[in-house]
Amino acid sequence: MDRIGVVNESRTEEIGSTIVKQEVFVEEQLTSMSIHGSRNKSPSSRAGSRNTSPSSRAGSRNTSPSRQKAVKTKPRGFDEETVATFGKFIHPDVQMEDNIWAMLPEDLLNEILARVPPFMIFRLRSVCKRWNSILQDNSFRKLYSQLPSHGPCLLTFSKNPQTLQCSIFSLPLKTWYKIPFTFLPQWAFWLVGSSGGLVCFSGSDGVTFKTLVCNPLTQAWRTLPSMHYNQQRQLIMVADRTDRSFKVIATSDIYGDKTLPTEVYDSKLDSWSVHQIMPAVNLCSSKMAFCDSRLYLETLSPLGLMMYRLDTGYWEHLAAKFPRSLLDGYLVAGTQKRLFLVGRIGLYSTLQSMRIWELDHAKILWVEISRMPPKYFRALLRLSAERFECFGQDNLICFTSWNQGKGLLYDVDKKVWSWIAGCALQSYNSQVCFYEPRFDVSIH
Repeated sequence: MDRIGVVNESRTEEIGSTIVKQEVFVEEQLTSMSIHGSRNKSPSSRAGSRNTSPSSRAGSRNTSPSRQKAVKTKPRGFDEETVATFGKFIHPDVQMEDNIWAMLPEDLLNEILARVPPFMIFRLRSVCKRWNSILQDNSFRKLYSQLPSHGPCLLTFSKNPQTLQCSIFSLPLKTWYKIPFTFLPQWAFWLVGSSGGLVCFSGSDGVTFKTLVCNPLTQAWRTLPSMHYNQQRQLIMVADRTDRSFKVIATSDIYGDKTLPTEVYDSKLDSWSVHQIMPAVNLCSSKMAFCDSRLYLETLSPLGLMMYRLDTGYWEHLAAKFPRSLLDGYLVAGTQKRLFLVGRIGLYSTLQSMRIWELDHAKILWVEISRMPPKYFRALLRLSAERFECFGQDNLICFTSWNQGKGLLYDVDKKVWSWIAGCALQSYNSQVCFYEPRFDVSIH
């Protein structure tokens, strides 16, 4: 985790002939201002080592996740040149002199630091005072915000009796990172969700109900003001990148109190506003999905969806009947107006299948768009009664199994199914969500 990746790109001619020939990814241990090439210890980079990974076994008929051939797709968030550069192996004797980094023009240093994987940026503050100053400067954060996003990640959160634990799996880099969460208070938290680089928690400090927002990369956090009806509620957070703000929507009480009005927190106003009480309905679950400024929940009676319009503050019922023989369904938000329904179909284990539908907003009808291949379904859920979780972001849908501890990813646009390498996402005390790492996002 202390190894830092630095990309030396097209502007290296400004530094001198010492590094003009080097367009490489240097992986090193930063101590003081010295940068040394370190040996790449990943199994894929060991020269002459035997490759025992599932992806290298051509013709393998075992369909379990541990042996399933990986589907190679272009990672989101990085261009091809950057992805190729991250995979290069550097000879352990390669090293750069202190004076080269000391003499780097500040604009070039900003360009280099802005391309370091976001999970490692906050660790660079301890290198020297100059770097610490740069990383906290508004001009650097403005430059960072203009670069392409790192791409989607998975954030797992769990709490043992002593500490909060957080791990992040980078889908573009296919690597796990541990993020220290010791900066948060020792309250009883559970994960609400993530949006725009921020992560939201709710819980109790032992006295009152609290809602907390933080940026794991900058380790900045704050508690939101108390709601007008301050008690445990179903919450969802949505960020707006255009005006650099976020909102938190609080619906009904998690224990079924239907008399509470809907409340919305606006970070620009730093206050909660009270809106319409959600009509009396029987909800299928507490799972919610937000897309196109609308919040959706599944209902059993009346059958269909409850939709909350953020712009008007009113609820509306949509008579979108669920597919027949649906055992369990999850609403998943896609890009723009796309809303997906994911669930199992069938009464018996041998007849079950996992399917994905998309809501036709014009006809108020669910249209099937994909089915999970049987080999993936059998490996993910070996028993008909096994529980699974499903969540999505940017037309990516992730499936996790509580008992199997496996993660499966489906790209709606590319229609590609793939196992998440080295995945042990779900346990009884952990929570998972998609996460977009952003160093430049403020909690205010």
